[in-house]
Amino acid sequence: MATKDIVLDHVSIRFGAYTAVDNAHLVIKGGEFFSFLGPSGCGKTTLLRCISGFSDPTEGRVLIGGEDMKGIGPNKRPTALIFQNLALFPLMSVAENIAFPLEVRGVSKKDRRKRADELLDMIALPGVGDKKVHELSGGQRQRVAIARALAVEPDILLLDEPLSALDLKLRHHMRTELRMIQQRVGLTFIYITHDQGEALTMSDRVAVMNKGVIEQVDPPETIYNKPKSSFVASFVGESNAIQGKVAAQDQALVDVDTPIGRLRGRAAGGRSYKLGDECILFIRPEQLTIGGDQANSIETRWIKEEFEGNSRLIFLEANGMPLHLARVNTGSAHEDMSAGPIPVGFAAEQAIVLPLGDLAGA
Repeated sequence: MATKDIVLDHVSIRFGAYTAVDNAHLVIKGGEFFSFLGPSGCGKTTLLRCISGFSDPTEGRVLIGGEDMKGIGPNKRPTALIFQNLALFPLMSVAENIAFPLEVRGVSKKDRRKRADELLDMIALPGVGDKKVHELSGGQRQRVAIARALAVEPDILLLDEPLSALDLKLRHHMRTELRMIQQRVGLTFIYITHDQGEALTMSDRVAVMNKGVIEQVDPPETIYNKPKSSFVASFVGESNAIQGKVAAQDQALVDVDTPIGRLRGRAAGGRSYKLGDECILFIRPEQLTIGGDQANSIETRWIKEEFEGNSRLIFLEANGMPLHLARVNTGSAHEDMSAGPIPVGFAAEQAIVLPLGDLAGA
């Protein structure tokens, strides 16, 4: 099924002197699962409202299937929006909830019920059409909201943090459900979230936003392994961020003088640095290993540990700088590291060096 591309053509959105979205420029391909990921207040929901027609860009254009959406309201666009609170009608049956947009359009009762039953089969909830919404679980209500949005056969489904009210286990289950539904119907899904796990698990591509700016657009593995900015490196996944100055560069590898010694990492994106450039070396907790026999060796002392089921997060300190090290939980007794210094190290190729910039949560 051919679906329409969405083009954000240098879109900026301002409210008075405040810039909510600053020069967003990208193409969302028809049929892909695309996520906007970022902290609260970064502009992602504002951008979604602009795509859906509930607000207009201050500058730039939104094009869907090559058509400029200026002046075209939400009900005239080939989009359907699922709100965070789902907004299902409690006094209606499940089937009536799903068929409500068709009733507004004058579709007959018989055809409405037929379409509702087809959609219930599609979302793997056959036979629940006569139940009330309160009789369903949170995950089932989520699927009903999706079915209602699909009733009018949109080209693009817009989802604004729809899993945020669910408990952790159900959120993980619904990630899989949403991705399966998207692949089954072949529509474009545009998903808004501050949860990196949701974005990385479900998406074909992810746009990471910070303070109204899209910092990087890439597939999830590229976002995680090859971040293009300090913000992306610190926001997506856990990282130890070690600030320093460039001491030398040998092609792809950079030596960085830091408060915990000279460390070496790879230059992200093949950048070239000058001597003395301020930068940040990022190394993920799972890539730090205990033992000082690697090129990058740091002497640390143990602070505490947190048991996380399948792993242990070990909190260390080196010359006043906190470091986190993750170890897989094997189920066997683990050694006491509270006495004496602990040498840790990492391979230079596992660390990345980026120019000094914003850090998430800083």
